[in-house]
Amino acid sequence: MDILHFFFGVCGNAAALFLFLSPTITFKRIVKNRSTEQFSGIPYVMTLLNCLLSAWYGLPFVSPNNILVSTINGTGAAIEFIYVMIFIIFAPKREKAKILGLLTFVLTVFGCVAFVSLFALHHNARKLFCGVAATVFSIIMYGSPLSIMRLVIKTKSVEFMPFFLSLFVFLCGTSWFIFGLLGRDPFVAVPNGFGSALGTMQLILYFIYRDRKGESKKPSSEETMEMGLSKPNHVKQQNPNPNPNPNKTQNGSI
Repeated sequence: MDILHFFFGVCGNAAALFLFLSPTITFKRIVKNRSTEQFSGIPYVMTLLNCLLSAWYGLPFVSPNNILVSTINGTGAAIEFIYVMIFIIFAPKREKAKILGLLTFVLTVFGCVAFVSLFALHHNARKLFCGVAATVFSIIMYGSPLSIMRLVIKTKSVEFMPFFLSLFVFLCGTSWFIFGLLGRDPFVAVPNGFGSALGTMQLILYFIYRDRKGESKKPSSEETMEMGLSKPNHVKQQNPNPNPNPNKTQNGSI
């Protein structure tokens, strides 16, 4: 049982690491162009909070036998922090202020959770408090692709839902779900069971619509925000009947 528990923890670490590293292409583009263009930094800040809370929960004095939870989420927190710093460096002034404000909020929330759990709570109460906080934000993180799944169904196209990303969401959620079951830890099993189910749904949608061209439709700003993708540029429509003489009205009078 302990060997299986460790095995699925290692599998979860590997799959989660792939997910954390998947935005590197986006950030190479940001650094190369020295601009965040219209990418959203919100998903990376919120993932940072999830990683911090989960890494804290996995520490031995909070929950025993969960050190593998801490290792990968500590690594993920470091990776996400780098993403956020790069985004802040190259973001325009207004976006920079927004992300800095959100980062301050995230660090404040984590600081409050850590402080309360250290000095006000002990043993099971500490584990319960930190576990609930980590579970809530894990579910939020896993639930972020729901709008993309809706887009796939609407457009009958998987253009904006890459196969390997969906696959590793499934593998990551499933590995940690089994890890949580074997360790009898609902705070690991529940959110990752939710992630495993969503990953399964994404793969099912992919195999249903993979050979269909679907409708040519760009995702909305809300949908791109949750993926961290660039928002579509809106082009003004040209007047189909331009008036060559601005001094005349449509009926020809001056």
